[in-house]
Amino acid sequence: MVVIGGGVAGIVAALDCAQAGAEVTLLEVRRRLGGAAYSFERDGMWLDNGQHVFLRCCEAYIALLERLGSGGRVRIQGRLEIPVVSPGVKRGVLRRGGLPAPLHLAGALARYPHLTVGEKVRAARAALALARLDQADAVERERMEGTTLGEWLKEHGQRGHALAVLWDLIALPTMNLPAAQGSLALGAFVLRKGLLEHNDAGDIGFHVRPLRETIGEPALMALTRAGVRVMLGVRAQAVEAVGPQAGSATQAVRPQGEKAVETVGSQIESSGEESGAVAARLRVSTGDGAVEADAVVCAVPHQRAAPLLEPLLGGEVEPWRGLGESAIVNVHVVYDRRVCELDFAAGVGTCVQYVFDRTDAVGLSEGQYLAVSLSGAGQEMGMTGEALREHYLSALRELFPRARDAVPRAVHVSREHAATFRATPGSGALRPGARTSIPGLALAGAWTDTGWPATLEGAALSGHAAAREVLTG
Repeated sequence: MVVIGGGVAGIVAALDCAQAGAEVTLLEVRRRLGGAAYSFERDGMWLDNGQHVFLRCCEAYIALLERLGSGGRVRIQGRLEIPVVSPGVKRGVLRRGGLPAPLHLAGALARYPHLTVGEKVRAARAALALARLDQADAVERERMEGTTLGEWLKEHGQRGHALAVLWDLIALPTMNLPAAQGSLALGAFVLRKGLLEHNDAGDIGFHVRPLRETIGEPALMALTRAGVRVMLGVRAQAVEAVGPQAGSATQAVRPQGEKAVETVGSQIESSGEESGAVAARLRVSTGDGAVEADAVVCAVPHQRAAPLLEPLLGGEVEPWRGLGESAIVNVHVVYDRRVCELDFAAGVGTCVQYVFDRTDAVGLSEGQYLAVSLSGAGQEMGMTGEALREHYLSALRELFPRARDAVPRAVHVSREHAATFRATPGSGALRPGARTSIPGLALAGAWTDTGWPATLEGAALSGHAAAREVLTG
């Protein structure tokens, strides 16, 4: 068994397959695990490339954290609470109550200072209408797939101001697009799953340690313990069918002259039947050699998966290219003093979408480190680092008066131009399932058809789906 890609999806697939008795080799082009959720070092601190929050309802991702021994490196709110800041306006808080869903949000909406009384009433009606959407109905689902969340909300009384100060607070971090552009099907799924079905489902989870300590390094140790052979710094260049099964156990061959970091666990014996082997074998070619296996899980982004698998799958990959991409930008600011007393906050009436206090996470003993997270950041991707620095330092001064006298000791910008697929109407029809037309070849990744937008939960679910496919296919 070969898994291509060491992000969350690949990690889950490799662990599942190893637990089932398969002999697994994982190939990762980077010299680290974690995929799109990673940390980088600046000024002696490990900064996360993005602020990857999750919800209490993200059961597959939370289970992975426990599997990696990282449960103590995250924190989940006891009760959903989102501070909302705006220049010159009294701070608001969206805090759920203890009533059953969806009544648990009634108090939060009633007290929210950024909406008028009429807007609150219309927002409540729209939320109830969202809860009644039947995504299991084929006709309804098709209509939802062709509509933006913003269009649907406008039909239900939500205008520009309400979209900006309420609905985009949820749409942007979950779909990586504003409601005006995002798919109704995906937006409705997240809103229902996280806010409208169970009163505690939307409680927010935070990584209180850098992602390298929460995902990357623990995953390497967990995979090693499971007997997975991890080869870092190895690029899969081609996947091809090479004929009938050669033996009862999957064999992994280290490329000649391979300079990659390699972690080899204990070898696990397995029969072809136990590992889901099929008649044809597959070969994954790398720069200096090849790895052969009875099955392959391709767990790389769609932009990489399409050219890699096109020789095998032909036109099957063409829809994947239509998924496009959506950017995320983070602006990391280290001040010489504390300027904000909040752990995190959403911004309205400002260019700051979300801001997180990461001071303790990086072990900073003096000053404060704030990370500004920007989803759907196509415009910001075109700005220079200096322009981003000045723009967001000014915005932070408007939001937090103490920042006006503080000295920014460092400002770093991290950009992910292809952070997620573009979750627009019609994207659902372009997302493949785990199964492909080639027996033994399965797909994983947050871009595949998990029902979720491109999230940590979607990535984890896709890894489970791909493992089931190759183990039972």
